[in-house]
Amino acid sequence: MHIHFHKTLPSQPRIAIVAPSGAALDETNIGAGIQALENAGFLVSNFYQHEQRFQRFAASDEARLQQLHVAIADPDIDIVMGLRGSYGLSRILHRIDLDSIAASGKLLVGYSDFNALQLAMLAKTQTASLCGPMLCNDFTRADLRDFTQQQFLTAVHERRTQVSFQTDEERILDVQGLLWGGNLAMICHLLGTPYFPHIDGGILFVEDIAEHPFRVERMLLQLHNAGVLQRQKAIVLGNFSAYRLAPQDNGYDFDAMLRFMRETISTPILTGLPFGHCDDKASLMQGAMARLVVDGVRVDLSASF
Repeated sequence: MHIHFHKTLPSQPRIAIVAPSGAALDETNIGAGIQALENAGFLVSNFYQHEQRFQRFAASDEARLQQLHVAIADPDIDIVMGLRGSYGLSRILHRIDLDSIAASGKLLVGYSDFNALQLAMLAKTQTASLCGPMLCNDFTRADLRDFTQQQFLTAVHERRTQVSFQTDEERILDVQGLLWGGNLAMICHLLGTPYFPHIDGGILFVEDIAEHPFRVERMLLQLHNAGVLQRQKAIVLGNFSAYRLAPQDNGYDFDAMLRFMRETISTPILTGLPFGHCDDKASLMQGAMARLVVDGVRVDLSASF
């Protein structure tokens, strides 16, 4: 698979903020987020208008689709960043002009629900995109996280990712493969559709929020039974949080789920990746050729693009 990457960016790239999914929460300080991006050296064009929100969405389906297409068509835009995740891209995915996005050379940035578009771009046009921060709340928060900011700036300006973390069990591993993945629910959601990338020998990273361990297990088993997991060189788990165990779990927790999955599949499963619905977030290029090195419990993940 020949992967297409974004065009060379100017020293002061212009970021378009688009909202193809959920609306910002009422208390969100959009202005502070725009200011934070400008302080980091970006020009910003904000396409989101809070008064246009419809039900749980940032705007009507038609308005959200048009917003994305207008941003893509604007020659002054270099980067298209999602406002936030939640839900909404699935309703318009079949109407998005993926070929125009690919031809534009613009860099798509986001995670969570935004991964649906990124995975579709990889599957349908072999175009890479950056799984990384969004305006809410990575830039709207009062306490900007140095790790998240630096990861993003390094990916944008130096076209590389380098992140080190600790996994939960010792292992020796040194593999290279195409880096892909994102939100686990979105990955499973696209399975069996034209928008699901078919990757052999890849490094699959996954994360999710508010999903009980049995739901995580069920989604991983779905990918396993579909033949996806055994075709990967490694599976890297990011942040899984905001779920609640119940008395009837009777000792079944995330660690128990993880033990079961490791007994079920032979593909190495690593934990600890700083990515997902968490404060410190790595910026990972979906579609880049990456190297994953594990020495004991230390993990180094790197990619240049």
